[in-house]
Amino acid sequence: MSCDVFLTDGHWRKTLATVRALGIMGVRVTVGESTRLATAAFSKYCHRRVVYPSPLFKASEFINFVKSEMVRRSYQMLLPMEDETVTLLSKYRSEFSQWTYLPVPSQQKLRFAQNKANVLKLAEKSGIPIPKTWYIHDISMLNDLKDELPYPVVIKPKNSAGAVGVFYPKNSKELMKQYLTLHRRFPYPLIQEQIPSHGAGYGASLLMDEAGRIKASFVHKRLREYPNTGGASTLRVSVRHDEILDMASTLLKTLDWFGVAMVEFKMDPRDRTPKLMEINPRFWGSLFLAVTAGVNFPYLLYRMSRGEKFTPVEHYQIGKKCRWLLPGDILHFIHHPKKGDLLPGFFNFWEKHTAYDILSAKDPLPVLARILTPLTFLYDKDMKHRLKQRVT
Repeated sequence: MSCDVFLTDGHWRKTLATVRALGIMGVRVTVGESTRLATAAFSKYCHRRVVYPSPLFKASEFINFVKSEMVRRSYQMLLPMEDETVTLLSKYRSEFSQWTYLPVPSQQKLRFAQNKANVLKLAEKSGIPIPKTWYIHDISMLNDLKDELPYPVVIKPKNSAGAVGVFYPKNSKELMKQYLTLHRRFPYPLIQEQIPSHGAGYGASLLMDEAGRIKASFVHKRLREYPNTGGASTLRVSVRHDEILDMASTLLKTLDWFGVAMVEFKMDPRDRTPKLMEINPRFWGSLFLAVTAGVNFPYLLYRMSRGEKFTPVEHYQIGKKCRWLLPGDILHFIHHPKKGDLLPGFFNFWEKHTAYDILSAKDPLPVLARILTPLTFLYDKDMKHRLKQRVT
């Protein structure tokens, strides 16, 4: 049986969310990954699973595999789900567009959006508030800055995802040591003022068509995250926040964006102003919340691939929660300095308005795959690399 959509990166939560979001609408899905033990491939909504060459270590072989798959089978849409595959496939966007619908921006736009310094400077020009940021282009600049910075500050790579390579120096000595350590891996990282930790994090997710028009929008608020100092959200809630949505829309329209993106903000409690943090120029880990709240981004993309016309989706259920329990929220609890603050609600697993990223009574097998995932760290190079890079 042929399938309608090919998804890469079957390991990730967002891929599982996409499989389910398409499957419940009757769309047939093929899931690809570099290992057979891929969470999304165990979903009952996955019609076919394939193992492809590593996009990290065998990029040309991966591209040739996907090309062959597109030529041999009639796919309506190809959806790369993770940074590496989005970046790789964007290079061949015009070629793949001969065979299927590939909703990713041009390589130039993608690279621009993946660079935090580019995005922050563009936001400032557009009147969008950002944390005070120092752009380092010569190591000697640190000597002039180190005694003037408002510690604690944040050091972060220009190109990375989540909490990868983020440091929080408390004084000039820590700054010099941590900056030079990170610089060896990620040249000339940014230095930013640290927004107080009790400032809430928000994500504005949008879908843009080829003409740069907004076809769907959604805003969520982070309630918990891991790492606890700033990482992927482990519990989040759907909210309405027009100011944040307007700023995200302005930024993506300025970029002349195409496809999906999630724009991250953090509320600065000192002046009650949301500050731009970064753009995730791809599907995001908390995707399932948007789907369960009523904005089915994957299926809307599928409708776009078929040339269907539809009214932009702007309304959704407010107050809907979604939880990444395994292992995200468990790790949040383990590392939380004041566990009593989380009790007793943390162990309420049957809250009426809370869905789960992976757990599902109607689609239970992905949980098994997720539990067995650590086995892949023993033999799969891709998975070992991911373990070093971040907690997934």
